[in-house]
Amino acid sequence: MFKRFLGAVALICLMAGLASAEVKKNPVVTMETTLGNVKIELFEKEAPLSVKNFLDYVKSGFYNGTIFHRVIPGFMAQGGGFTPDRKQKSTNAPVKNEAANGLKNDRGTISMARTSAPDSATSQFFINVVNNDMLNRPNPDGAGYAVFGKVVAGMEVVDKIVAVKTQNVNMVFQNFPETPVLIKSVKLAK
Repeated sequence: MFKRFLGAVALICLMAGLASAEVKKNPVVTMETTLGNVKIELFEKEAPLSVKNFLDYVKSGFYNGTIFHRVIPGFMAQGGGFTPDRKQKSTNAPVKNEAANGLKNDRGTISMARTSAPDSATSQFFINVVNNDMLNRPNPDGAGYAVFGKVVAGMEVVDKIVAVKTQNVNMVFQNFPETPVLIKSVKLAK
């Protein structure tokens, strides 16, 4: 009888321990812009390098005061690299492209922006406003664009951002908002 009691106590303790063990949740950031807030869940398991890279910039305050410098309705909103006066900020080393992670460039996802070189992504990112299948690996160049998160609140703000009136400033700044859309801050959500 006593052994049965101890066995029951052990089972209860084991179950309590399992219940109290937290399942690791994905990090979430809040991006405060001049048009409203956007909350983004980051997919750490699927895109560990891209998420670490993004969070390093977040923790350093790098994104505070940057702009969305390229917005195209029916496509995406890109930011995270330039100041309102179109000066490019100095970045950390590029990260390896993680576009083979199984995530798709669907509406609301956030992906690493890069040059034509697949492993060239640094601080810039874009938020897809439609399903952009042509950006999924292996398209458009065999490498694809790495999705590393998804908007979980504030997609209406992203839609406002992508709808602002744009201009072509020079060959470098195509689809540049006439009125800057400022990223005031990006912080880890509590």
